[in-house]
Amino acid sequence: MLNEDTLTRRRRVLGDDHPDALSSAANLASTLAELGDLQRARALAEDTLTRMRRIHGDDYPDTLVSAANLVATLADLGDVRGARALAEDTLIRMRRVLGEDHPETLNSANTLASTLAELGDLQRARELSEDTLTRRRRVLGEDHPDTLLSTANLANRLTDLGDVWGARALDEDILTRRRRILGDDHPDTLNSVANLASRLAELGDVRGARALDEDTLTRRRRILGEDHPDTLNSANNLAATLAELGDVRGARALAEDTLIRMRRVLGVDHPGTRDSEELVRQLGGRLSGRRRLGRQRGQGG
Repeated sequence: MLNEDTLTRRRRVLGDDHPDALSSAANLASTLAELGDLQRARALAEDTLTRMRRIHGDDYPDTLVSAANLVATLADLGDVRGARALAEDTLIRMRRVLGEDHPETLNSANTLASTLAELGDLQRARELSEDTLTRRRRVLGEDHPDTLLSTANLANRLTDLGDVWGARALDEDILTRRRRILGDDHPDTLNSVANLASRLAELGDVRGARALDEDTLTRRRRILGEDHPDTLNSANNLAATLAELGDVRGARALAEDTLIRMRRVLGVDHPGTRDSEELVRQLGGRLSGRRRLGRQRGQGG
C-alpha cells in the first residue's frame, strides 16, 4: 500500500514525530478505516493523536482533524460513548479555533449527530443534523459530497423519529445526485442505495428493497471485498429481506455466513455483530417476520 510505504520512509528519514510523518500516519489511518481494517486504523489514529497533542497542542488544526477521524473510527467499532465524549470536545474546539462554518467543523458536527442518535438523543441529533445541512448548503452548494453526506444523515434522523416518508424523499434525491456526480459504483452512492432499501422495507415495499439490497451487495463485494464492514452490512440486510419474503432457508444461509465474518472482522461485542446474532437466532426459530431487528441501521455516508 502506497500510504504505508510513504509512512515507513518518512519515519525512517524524518523521525516518528515529524509533522510530515504524522500527516502520513493520519492519512494511513483514514485509508485503513475506509478499507474496513478498523482495529489497525484505531491503533494508528490513537498514536497519531497522542503525538500531535504533545507536539502541537490540543487546539492545533491538525490535532483537531486527527481527533475527528478517531471519533469516526471509534463509532464504526461500536464504542459510541467513547466517540461521543471525544466528538463533543472536538466540536467545541473546532468552533472556537476554525469557526462555525469551516468544513472540518461541519464534518465534526455531522459525526457527533450520528453518535448522539446511536445513544438515543434523537431530538438533539436531528437539530444538529439540520443545522449542519443548512450551513453546508450555503457554504458548499446542494451537490457537494459533504452536503449530500449531511442530507443522508438528516434522512436517518427523520427515520429515527418516525418520519420514514420524509426520509425516503431525501434518500431518493440524494441517490439521484450521487449517481450523476459520483457514478453507480462509488461507495457513497452505494450507501444511498442501501439507505433507500431500508426506507422501502420499513414502508412495506419489500420486493423493491430486495432488488436494491441484491444490487448493493453485488457491487460492494466486487468493489470493497467480501469482508468489508459495508459489505457485511449489505449481506445482513439482504438476509432480513429474504426472510421477510419467506425465503427462510436462503436468509439463514446468508445470515450465518455474515455472522461468522462479522465476528472475525468487527468482534463479538460490535452492535452490528449483535444484530446479526439476533437475526440468526430468529431465523433458527423460523421467525422471519421481525425485519427491523435483523436490518442494520441506516448509513450516514
